[in-house]
Amino acid sequence: MPQPIDHYSESSADWRKTLRMNNRRTVFVIALFFLIYIALGLLVDTYIDAGHHPEIPLSEIFLKLITLQFFPLVTLIMISIAAISIFVTFSLYDKIMLLGTEYHEVTPSTARSIEEKQLYNIVEEMKIAAGLHYMPKVFVIDANYMNAFASGYSEKSAMVAITRGLMQKLNRSEIQAVMAHELSHIRHLDIKLTLMASVLSNLMLMVLDIFFYNIIFSNRGNSDERRNSLGTVIIILRYLLPVINILLLLYLSRAREYMADAGCVELLRDNQPLASALLKIQNDHLANQSDCNAEYSQTPHENVRREAYIYDPSEAGIHPLHSLVDAFSTHPNLKDRLAAIGFKYNEK
Repeated sequence: MPQPIDHYSESSADWRKTLRMNNRRTVFVIALFFLIYIALGLLVDTYIDAGHHPEIPLSEIFLKLITLQFFPLVTLIMISIAAISIFVTFSLYDKIMLLGTEYHEVTPSTARSIEEKQLYNIVEEMKIAAGLHYMPKVFVIDANYMNAFASGYSEKSAMVAITRGLMQKLNRSEIQAVMAHELSHIRHLDIKLTLMASVLSNLMLMVLDIFFYNIIFSNRGNSDERRNSLGTVIIILRYLLPVINILLLLYLSRAREYMADAGCVELLRDNQPLASALLKIQNDHLANQSDCNAEYSQTPHENVRREAYIYDPSEAGIHPLHSLVDAFSTHPNLKDRLAAIGFKYNEK
Protein backbone atom coordinates (compact mmCIF):
# COMPACT_ATOMS: atom_id res chain seq x y z
CA MET A 1 0.00 0.00 0.00
CA PRO A 2 1.21 3.57 -0.68
CA GLN A 3 2.80 5.16 2.39
CA PRO A 4 3.28 8.90 3.05
CA ILE A 5 6.53 10.24 4.39
CA ASP A 6 5.10 10.68 7.91
CA HIS A 7 5.21 6.89 8.23
CA TYR A 8 9.00 7.24 8.34
CA SER A 9 11.13 8.58 11.18
CA GLU A 10 14.13 10.73 10.28
CA SER A 11 17.55 9.94 11.69
CA SER A 12 21.12 10.84 10.87
CA ALA A 13 22.83 9.12 7.94
CA ASP A 14 26.45 9.29 6.82
CA TRP A 15 26.19 10.05 3.10
CA ARG A 16 29.98 10.31 2.88
CA LYS A 17 30.29 6.72 4.08
CA THR A 18 27.67 5.65 1.53
CA LEU A 19 29.65 7.29 -1.26
CA ARG A 20 32.93 5.69 -0.19
CA MET A 21 31.46 2.22 0.35
CA ASN A 22 29.59 2.05 -2.95
CA ASN A 23 32.51 3.52 -4.86
CA ARG A 24 34.65 0.61 -3.60
CA ARG A 25 31.93 -1.81 -4.66
CA THR A 26 31.88 -0.24 -8.12
CA VAL A 27 35.66 -0.53 -8.54
CA PHE A 28 35.41 -4.21 -7.54
CA VAL A 29 32.60 -5.00 -10.02
CA ILE A 30 34.17 -3.15 -12.97
CA ALA A 31 37.56 -4.79 -12.30
CA LEU A 32 35.83 -8.18 -12.09
CA PHE A 33 34.12 -7.62 -15.46
CA PHE A 34 37.45 -6.80 -17.10
CA LEU A 35 39.14 -9.81 -15.50
CA ILE A 36 36.37 -12.20 -16.59
CA TYR A 37 36.42 -10.72 -20.09
CA ILE A 38 40.19 -11.13 -20.51
CA ALA A 39 40.14 -14.56 -18.83
CA LEU A 40 37.51 -15.70 -21.32
CA GLY A 41 39.68 -14.56 -24.23
CA LEU A 42 42.70 -16.37 -22.80
CA LEU A 43 40.60 -19.50 -22.25
CA VAL A 44 39.58 -19.55 -25.90
CA ASP A 45 43.17 -18.84 -26.99
CA THR A 46 44.36 -21.72 -24.80
CA TYR A 47 41.74 -24.00 -26.37
CA ILE A 48 42.88 -23.07 -29.90
CA ASP A 49 46.61 -23.30 -29.13
CA ALA A 50 46.14 -26.69 -27.43
CA GLY A 51 45.14 -28.03 -30.85
CA HIS A 52 48.20 -26.48 -32.50
CA HIS A 53 50.65 -27.66 -29.81
CA PRO A 54 49.47 -31.05 -28.52
CA GLU A 55 52.86 -31.71 -26.90
CA ILE A 56 52.72 -28.67 -24.57
CA PRO A 57 50.81 -28.87 -21.26
CA LEU A 58 47.82 -26.53 -20.87
CA SER A 59 49.40 -24.67 -17.95
CA GLU A 60 52.46 -23.91 -20.07
CA ILE A 61 50.34 -22.76 -23.01
CA PHE A 62 48.45 -20.40 -20.70
CA LEU A 63 51.74 -19.05 -19.30
CA LYS A 64 53.11 -18.48 -22.79
CA LEU A 65 49.93 -16.57 -23.71
CA ILE A 66 50.05 -14.19 -20.75
CA THR A 67 53.78 -13.61 -21.28
CA LEU A 68 53.12 -13.04 -25.03
CA GLN A 69 55.37 -15.92 -26.12
CA PHE A 70 52.26 -17.15 -27.90
CA PHE A 71 50.19 -14.48 -29.64
CA PRO A 72 46.81 -14.15 -27.80
CA LEU A 73 44.87 -13.47 -31.01
CA VAL A 74 41.35 -14.02 -29.71
CA THR A 75 42.01 -11.98 -26.56
CA LEU A 76 43.34 -9.03 -28.58
CA ILE A 77 40.43 -9.25 -31.04
CA MET A 78 37.98 -9.25 -28.11
CA ILE A 79 39.71 -6.21 -26.57
CA SER A 80 39.60 -4.37 -29.91
CA ILE A 81 35.92 -5.17 -30.44
CA ALA A 82 35.15 -4.04 -26.88
CA ALA A 83 36.95 -0.73 -27.42
CA ILE A 84 35.08 -0.04 -30.68
CA SER A 85 31.72 -1.11 -29.21
CA ILE A 86 32.16 1.07 -26.13
CA PHE A 87 33.14 4.06 -28.28
CA VAL A 88 30.11 3.66 -30.59
CA THR A 89 27.78 3.13 -27.63
CA PHE A 90 29.12 6.23 -25.88
CA SER A 91 28.66 8.29 -29.06
CA LEU A 92 25.03 7.28 -29.61
CA TYR A 93 23.82 6.63 -26.08
CA ASP A 94 21.94 9.88 -25.54
CA LYS A 95 19.96 9.27 -28.75
CA ILE A 96 19.35 5.62 -27.85
CA MET A 97 17.98 6.61 -24.44
CA LEU A 98 15.23 8.75 -25.99
CA LEU A 99 14.21 6.19 -28.63
CA GLY A 100 10.50 5.52 -28.76
CA THR A 101 9.47 8.49 -26.62
CA GLU A 102 7.77 11.74 -27.55
CA TYR A 103 10.04 14.43 -26.20
CA HIS A 104 11.23 17.98 -26.70
CA GLU A 105 14.28 19.87 -25.50
CA VAL A 106 13.85 22.65 -22.98
CA THR A 107 15.97 25.78 -23.25
CA PRO A 108 15.37 29.31 -21.93
CA SER A 109 13.98 30.29 -25.34
CA THR A 110 11.93 27.14 -26.08
CA ALA A 111 10.27 26.49 -22.70
CA ARG A 112 6.55 25.92 -23.29
CA SER A 113 5.33 26.64 -19.77
CA ILE A 114 6.26 28.08 -16.40
CA GLU A 115 6.94 24.53 -15.19
CA GLU A 116 9.50 23.99 -17.96
CA LYS A 117 11.22 27.32 -17.23
CA GLN A 118 11.39 26.31 -13.57
CA LEU A 119 12.80 22.91 -14.54
CA TYR A 120 15.58 24.48 -16.60
CA ASN A 121 16.43 26.87 -13.76
CA ILE A 122 16.58 23.97 -11.29
CA VAL A 123 18.95 22.00 -13.50
CA GLU A 124 21.12 25.09 -13.89
CA GLU A 125 21.21 25.55 -10.10
CA MET A 126 22.16 21.91 -9.54
CA LYS A 127 24.79 22.08 -12.29
CA ILE A 128 26.49 24.91 -10.40
CA ALA A 129 26.13 23.12 -7.05
CA ALA A 130 27.61 19.93 -8.54
CA GLY A 131 30.58 21.83 -9.97
CA LEU A 132 29.89 20.67 -13.52
CA HIS A 133 31.59 22.66 -16.29
CA TYR A 134 28.86 22.15 -18.90
CA MET A 135 25.12 22.63 -18.74
CA PRO A 136 23.35 19.30 -19.43
CA LYS A 137 20.69 19.26 -22.12
CA VAL A 138 17.22 19.16 -20.60
CA PHE A 139 14.38 17.11 -22.11
CA VAL A 140 10.74 16.64 -21.17
CA ILE A 141 9.14 13.33 -22.15
CA ASP A 142 5.43 13.43 -22.89
CA ALA A 143 4.34 10.69 -20.47
CA ASN A 144 1.99 10.61 -17.49
CA TYR A 145 4.07 8.22 -15.37
CA MET A 146 6.58 9.76 -12.97
CA ASN A 147 10.22 9.08 -13.80
CA ALA A 148 13.51 10.69 -14.82
CA PHE A 149 16.96 9.66 -16.00
CA ALA A 150 20.36 11.02 -16.96
CA SER A 151 22.56 10.07 -19.91
CA GLY A 152 25.86 10.98 -21.51
CA TYR A 153 29.36 9.53 -21.26
CA SER A 154 30.89 12.81 -20.04
CA GLU A 155 29.91 16.18 -18.63
CA LYS A 156 30.02 17.70 -22.12
CA SER A 157 27.61 15.14 -23.57
CA ALA A 158 25.34 14.97 -20.52
CA MET A 159 21.57 15.22 -20.64
CA VAL A 160 18.71 14.83 -18.17
CA ALA A 161 15.16 13.85 -19.03
CA ILE A 162 12.03 14.10 -16.92
CA THR A 163 8.50 12.96 -17.67
CA ARG A 164 5.70 15.48 -17.83
CA GLY A 165 3.91 13.55 -15.07
CA LEU A 166 6.83 13.93 -12.67
CA MET A 167 7.31 17.60 -13.52
CA GLN A 168 3.65 18.36 -12.81
CA LYS A 169 3.17 16.24 -9.68
CA LEU A 170 6.27 17.14 -7.65
CA ASN A 171 6.90 20.47 -5.96
CA ARG A 172 10.00 22.54 -6.63
CA SER A 173 12.16 21.13 -3.83
CA GLU A 174 11.28 17.56 -4.85
CA ILE A 175 12.12 18.24 -8.52
CA GLN A 176 15.36 19.78 -7.30
CA ALA A 177 16.14 16.55 -5.41
CA VAL A 178 15.41 14.43 -8.50
CA MET A 179 17.69 16.60 -10.63
CA ALA A 180 20.39 16.53 -7.93
CA HIS A 181 20.17 12.72 -8.03
CA GLU A 182 20.48 12.66 -11.83
CA LEU A 183 23.35 15.15 -11.92
CA SER A 184 25.10 13.04 -9.28
CA HIS A 185 24.98 10.17 -11.79
CA ILE A 186 26.73 12.45 -14.29
CA ARG A 187 29.25 13.71 -11.74
CA HIS A 188 30.07 10.16 -10.61
CA LEU A 189 30.48 8.94 -14.24
CA ASP A 190 27.80 6.31 -13.62
CA ILE A 191 26.60 6.17 -17.21
CA LYS A 192 30.12 5.50 -18.48
CA LEU A 193 30.72 2.76 -15.92
CA THR A 194 27.42 0.93 -16.37
CA LEU A 195 27.71 1.12 -20.16
CA MET A 196 31.19 -0.39 -20.07
CA ALA A 197 29.94 -3.23 -17.88
CA SER A 198 26.91 -3.84 -20.11
CA VAL A 199 28.98 -3.88 -23.31
CA LEU A 200 31.52 -6.28 -21.82
CA SER A 201 28.72 -8.52 -20.55
CA ASN A 202 27.03 -8.72 -23.96
CA LEU A 203 30.30 -9.34 -25.80
CA MET A 204 31.25 -12.12 -23.39
CA LEU A 205 27.99 -13.91 -24.10
CA MET A 206 28.45 -13.49 -27.86
CA VAL A 207 31.96 -14.99 -27.73
CA LEU A 208 30.75 -17.85 -25.55
CA ASP A 209 27.91 -18.59 -27.97
CA ILE A 210 30.27 -18.71 -30.95
CA PHE A 211 32.69 -21.15 -29.33
CA PHE A 212 29.93 -23.12 -27.61
CA TYR A 213 28.37 -24.04 -30.96
CA ASN A 214 31.81 -24.55 -32.48
CA ILE A 215 32.62 -27.10 -29.77
CA ILE A 216 29.22 -28.81 -30.03
CA PHE A 217 29.26 -29.23 -33.82
CA SER A 218 32.97 -29.36 -34.73
CA ASN A 219 34.62 -31.49 -32.06
CA ARG A 220 32.60 -34.68 -32.11
CA GLY A 221 34.88 -37.69 -31.72
CA ASN A 222 37.83 -35.52 -30.67
CA SER A 223 40.26 -37.69 -28.68
CA ASP A 224 42.29 -34.78 -27.27
CA GLU A 225 41.39 -34.91 -23.57
CA ARG A 226 42.92 -31.49 -22.90
CA ARG A 227 40.76 -29.74 -25.48
CA ASN A 228 37.73 -31.73 -24.37
CA SER A 229 38.31 -30.53 -20.79
CA LEU A 230 38.54 -26.90 -21.94
CA GLY A 231 35.48 -27.43 -24.11
CA THR A 232 33.58 -28.67 -21.06
CA VAL A 233 34.59 -25.52 -19.16
CA ILE A 234 33.31 -23.35 -22.03
CA ILE A 235 30.02 -25.29 -22.14
CA ILE A 236 29.55 -24.81 -18.37
CA LEU A 237 30.34 -21.11 -18.68
CA ARG A 238 27.79 -20.83 -21.51
CA TYR A 239 25.04 -21.46 -18.94
CA LEU A 240 26.68 -20.06 -15.81
CA LEU A 241 28.13 -16.76 -17.02
CA PRO A 242 24.80 -15.14 -18.04
CA VAL A 243 23.56 -15.54 -14.45
CA ILE A 244 26.82 -14.16 -13.04
CA ASN A 245 26.64 -11.19 -15.44
CA ILE A 246 23.06 -10.36 -14.47
CA LEU A 247 23.89 -10.48 -10.76
CA LEU A 248 26.99 -8.30 -11.22
CA LEU A 249 25.11 -5.75 -13.35
CA LEU A 250 22.30 -5.55 -10.80
CA TYR A 251 24.81 -5.18 -7.98
CA LEU A 252 26.57 -2.38 -9.89
CA SER A 253 23.29 -0.62 -10.70
CA ARG A 254 22.15 -0.70 -7.09
CA ALA A 255 25.51 0.56 -5.82
CA ARG A 256 25.35 3.53 -8.21
CA GLU A 257 21.78 4.33 -7.11
CA TYR A 258 22.90 4.48 -3.49
CA MET A 259 25.73 6.79 -4.57
CA ALA A 260 23.39 9.07 -6.54
CA ASP A 261 21.02 9.29 -3.55
CA ALA A 262 23.95 10.17 -1.29
CA GLY A 263 25.17 12.67 -3.89
CA CYS A 264 21.77 14.33 -3.87
CA VAL A 265 21.92 14.76 -0.09
CA GLU A 266 25.46 16.08 -0.46
CA LEU A 267 24.34 18.76 -2.94
CA LEU A 268 21.17 19.80 -1.11
CA ARG A 269 22.45 19.25 2.44
CA ASP A 270 18.92 17.99 3.10
CA ASN A 271 17.56 14.45 2.84
CA GLN A 272 13.84 15.23 3.12
CA PRO A 273 13.16 16.40 -0.49
CA LEU A 274 14.57 13.21 -2.03
CA ALA A 275 12.71 10.98 0.42
CA SER A 276 9.47 12.82 -0.31
CA ALA A 277 10.04 12.65 -4.08
CA LEU A 278 10.81 8.90 -4.09
CA LEU A 279 7.73 8.12 -2.00
CA LYS A 280 5.49 10.24 -4.24
CA ILE A 281 6.87 8.51 -7.34
CA GLN A 282 6.26 5.05 -5.89
CA ASN A 283 2.82 5.94 -4.55
CA ASP A 284 1.81 7.32 -7.94
CA HIS A 285 2.92 4.10 -9.66
CA LEU A 286 0.97 2.03 -7.13
CA ALA A 287 -2.15 4.20 -7.29
CA ASN A 288 -2.15 4.20 -11.12
CA GLN A 289 -0.67 0.76 -11.67
CA SER A 290 -2.78 -0.29 -14.64
CA ASP A 291 -2.40 3.05 -16.45
CA CYS A 292 1.36 3.13 -15.81
CA ASN A 293 1.75 -0.47 -16.95
CA ALA A 294 -0.11 0.28 -20.18
CA GLU A 295 1.91 3.42 -20.87
CA TYR A 296 5.27 1.77 -20.18
CA SER A 297 4.26 -1.20 -22.34
CA GLN A 298 3.24 1.03 -25.25
CA THR A 299 6.52 2.99 -25.20
CA PRO A 300 9.22 1.25 -27.27
CA HIS A 301 12.71 0.56 -25.90
CA GLU A 302 11.79 0.83 -22.20
CA ASN A 303 14.37 -1.89 -21.54
CA VAL A 304 17.07 0.64 -22.51
CA ARG A 305 15.89 3.21 -19.98
CA ARG A 306 14.91 0.95 -17.10
CA GLU A 307 18.31 0.83 -15.39
CA ALA A 308 18.76 4.60 -15.79
CA TYR A 309 15.40 5.60 -14.29
CA ILE A 310 15.38 7.10 -10.81
CA TYR A 311 12.60 4.62 -9.98
CA ASP A 312 12.36 1.04 -11.24
CA PRO A 313 8.66 0.43 -12.11
CA SER A 314 9.03 -3.27 -11.32
CA GLU A 315 9.10 -2.32 -7.63
CA ALA A 316 5.46 -1.29 -8.01
CA GLY A 317 4.60 -4.57 -9.71
CA ILE A 318 4.87 -3.08 -13.21
CA HIS A 319 6.75 -5.37 -15.61
CA PRO A 320 6.33 -3.89 -19.09
CA LEU A 321 9.05 -6.04 -20.62
CA HIS A 322 7.66 -9.44 -19.56
CA SER A 323 11.13 -11.01 -19.48
CA LEU A 324 13.18 -13.02 -17.00
CA VAL A 325 15.25 -9.97 -16.14
CA ASP A 326 12.10 -8.29 -14.81
CA ALA A 327 12.21 -10.70 -11.89
CA PHE A 328 15.15 -8.69 -10.56
CA SER A 329 15.09 -5.01 -9.67
CA THR A 330 17.86 -2.79 -11.01
CA HIS A 331 17.38 -0.52 -7.98
CA PRO A 332 17.59 -1.13 -4.24
CA ASN A 333 14.35 -1.58 -2.34
CA LEU A 334 12.85 1.84 -1.61
CA LYS A 335 12.90 1.25 2.16
CA ASP A 336 16.61 0.48 1.93
CA ARG A 337 17.22 3.60 -0.16
CA LEU A 338 15.38 5.74 2.34
CA ALA A 339 17.18 4.11 5.28
CA ALA A 340 20.52 4.89 3.60
CA ILE A 341 19.69 8.62 3.61
CA GLY A 342 18.24 8.62 7.13
CA PHE A 343 14.55 7.65 6.93
CA LYS A 344 13.50 4.51 8.80
CA TYR A 345 10.05 2.99 8.23
CA ASN A 346 7.84 2.82 11.33
CA GLU A 347 6.23 -0.63 11.36
CA LYS A 348 3.41 0.40 13.72
